[in-house]
Amino acid sequence: MTAALDWSTTRVSAGKRVGTVARRSAAPVVVVVLVGLLFLWLSTLHLDSIEQRTLNPEYISARIREHLVLTIVASALVALLAIPAGIAVHRVRSRWFRGVVLGLGNIGQATPAVGVVILLAIVWQTGFVTALVALVAYSFLPVLRNTLIGLEQVSGDAKEAARGMGMTPGQVLRQIELPLASPTILAGLRTSLVFCVGVATVATFINAGGLGDMIVNGLKLQRFPVLLTGAVLVAAIAILIDWLAGLVEDLVRPRGI
Repeated sequence: MTAALDWSTTRVSAGKRVGTVARRSAAPVVVVVLVGLLFLWLSTLHLDSIEQRTLNPEYISARIREHLVLTIVASALVALLAIPAGIAVHRVRSRWFRGVVLGLGNIGQATPAVGVVILLAIVWQTGFVTALVALVAYSFLPVLRNTLIGLEQVSGDAKEAARGMGMTPGQVLRQIELPLASPTILAGLRTSLVFCVGVATVATFINAGGLGDMIVNGLKLQRFPVLLTGAVLVAAIAILIDWLAGLVEDLVRPRGI
């Protein structure tokens, strides 16, 4: 009987491991197949001079690099700004103040991405820095909101027990609240990353580069291969970044949560 139970438990554990591996490997496999099919299709086409100037390794690599730099830098700034802001707002016990902060964050996200980018370009300047500020403003709310929600969901009993052990408020925050709230906070960062990938495509309107250049050029010049290549590459980057963020989320998640 015991042997049968052990065998059953082993099968369940093996099934879970296989399921986890399949879930973690699905996204990169889909991206490789999708991008491979795209370039296989492009290789069968007779490209004109305009398409050849765009659909070459140097141009595509430069646009991907610009897109990734804009996305990663904006996401890092969001994390550095929104998480401390969420902690500070959580420390304030006024519900009115929290509502005001979330309302201001909602304004940034509710405004159309193109509108935010163009407005900043009009009142400030064009280029990388303006696109970066627009991305940070647009992606700030998910991290701020999830930080607040994660901290509010931490059990009061756990915090009270920590204080009873002699922990200072800072120690309670670092050793109890933030670890328990980390899954929710990381989910907000993951959402913010995907937002940044999508919104970065509109950076082309203010000369900030990125894969949006290919999409806009494909539309303006009526070159479907250029348009499709830019769109597929943006989708592939979004899928891969979401996949990588999911792996990090699984690795840093406290055991038992």
